[in-house]
Amino acid sequence: MADFGPNDLLDCYARGVFPMADSRDDPRIYLHDPDMRGIIPLDGLRISKSLQKHMRKSPYHIEFNKNFSRIVDMCAQSTTGREDTWINDGIKYLYAELHAIGHAHSVECYAGDRLVGGLYGISLGGAFFGESMFSRATDASKIALVALVERLNARGYSLLDTQFITPHLRTLGAIEIPRSEYHKLLKNALKIDAVFDGNKS
Repeated sequence: MADFGPNDLLDCYARGVFPMADSRDDPRIYLHDPDMRGIIPLDGLRISKSLQKHMRKSPYHIEFNKNFSRIVDMCAQSTTGREDTWINDGIKYLYAELHAIGHAHSVECYAGDRLVGGLYGISLGGAFFGESMFSRATDASKIALVALVERLNARGYSLLDTQFITPHLRTLGAIEIPRSEYHKLLKNALKIDAVFDGNKS
């Protein structure tokens, strides 16, 4: 995929296809269009009582796009239970390019000056494609997700794509839908002119 650039990747997202690598050390990038797709309905985010209680204490503050590259790097790091990830150097490059042209965004969770959690993804029309998230403190990634959903709702988005479902995402309200249904939602979302950050998409 030597000639594959950021605009080619945007075209893939518009067709419902997304990239992954088999591992962080595998230089190859594959395109996926799974039979079942994970989404979080923007009116269906599930916030547990314990998370609500933690959020009321305001343990962290949220920033958007303050340190995008650091978020991607931390999502790519090995952690207990996730010794390897699919984020290789080629994927890092492509998302850095998408960030530079205003289509890739990060949600960052800080405890003081320390980055303790966050996520990143791609914005296209009224769709946001969540790519990866990480947490180094209690509920940090969940709080970043809450902040993301609040922003997407406030700015007129209609689709939050999580690609696959994990037990963690399911507790937050993620559901699986068939590919055909996902493509209908995506088609409608791409008709929306939503703006994630400033004058960018």
